[in-house]
Amino acid sequence: MSAPGKASARAEKQNAKRPNARPNAKRQAAWPQGERPVVALVTDAVHPYNFGGREIRYHELSRLLSATADVHMYTMHWWDGPRRRTDGPITMHALTPKLALYKGRRRSFRQAIVFALACLALLWRRFDILKVDHIPQFQLFTLRLVATVRRKPLIATWHEVWGAEYWNDYLGRGGRLAWWVERMSMRLPDHIIAASPQTADRLYDQLGPDASIMVAPNGIDLEAARNADPAGDTTDLVVVTRLMVHKRIDMLLDAVALLHAEGRRITCRVIGTGPERLALHEQAERLGLSEHVDFRHDVEEQKELFALIKAGRVFVLPSEREGFGIAILESLACGVPVVTTAAPDNLSQHLVTRSQRGLVSEHTPAALAMAIGTALSAQDDLDGGDPWLGDPWVGDYSWDAIAAQISGKFWPEAS
Repeated sequence: MSAPGKASARAEKQNAKRPNARPNAKRQAAWPQGERPVVALVTDAVHPYNFGGREIRYHELSRLLSATADVHMYTMHWWDGPRRRTDGPITMHALTPKLALYKGRRRSFRQAIVFALACLALLWRRFDILKVDHIPQFQLFTLRLVATVRRKPLIATWHEVWGAEYWNDYLGRGGRLAWWVERMSMRLPDHIIAASPQTADRLYDQLGPDASIMVAPNGIDLEAARNADPAGDTTDLVVVTRLMVHKRIDMLLDAVALLHAEGRRITCRVIGTGPERLALHEQAERLGLSEHVDFRHDVEEQKELFALIKAGRVFVLPSEREGFGIAILESLACGVPVVTTAAPDNLSQHLVTRSQRGLVSEHTPAALAMAIGTALSAQDDLDGGDPWLGDPWVGDYSWDAIAAQISGKFWPEAS
């Protein structure tokens, strides 16, 4: 994987060929010295009310971008009190009541439609730049209308491309329609910010070489990660993720059970919450792992999260679909080696292969168990020596650098 701000070699070549990426795209406005653009940032889930990689991304970047712009975040009514409130330098606006993001194991269709329709309110809100998260897709159609009527640029952040095969697995017969919606939504923004070079390549596959795409990956609070002290309650394995089907924590539990069957009585800590919470508790009990797996659904503070990561000897994330893998980056920054799998849509494997202490296994419980065993044995060999401080290249993924890249691209005169 390339360093932050760079796409893959293919994407770099395409960028070099096109000085003005998309002929019909609106050019960035020029901001006179001393004036600040108003940025409307639209996302249905925000930190700390919902915990995940994209929520942390917007939490960190919105505060850094506010140094050169007035940032207004449009979301659901996650907080108590008035629909409009200030959160530090950010003005928060609730477009809808707080609606459940998931119905069972899947994203809620109702929530996606209600939020998309509510985005019409931006027709009457002041902004200079309209920036939107691509999840859950439908709001892009509404905001394309808003941006066109208001004659403002529409910029979308894209974390991952699902593709026809994954949509069919996810929705069955409805997968064909969902893939059509995804492909159409890619064509709506004037500019796209891809969260990884691999996502950029997948977007180019659909949109062609003239698409206006830049790569701005997720980042980390490097200082906080490195300064955190390990929690006192140690564990062999640790994972931080939303408890969703595609994260494959069920495979992790199966791998732990296989290692137990071999006589390795390892422990595991699962940090996060989500639709699979009950099913995973039941699986751990069924496998006889209840006393060896510690589920933590109450972690909200980043400081505590880093402490718990550092209390683990190996971080394991067997996700079958990952747009970037911010938790993996955080673990490497904490000096904790990582094991993941080679599932085709798990783009976080490209981070792990760069690490001196990373392992990528085949996407099966047996292969994962073998990789975990290898990683733990390597840790055994290092016990008593100097602690591993992580890979030097992780330091390139600072939020400050990524925020400067985005503001420098879209409102350079104000930066």
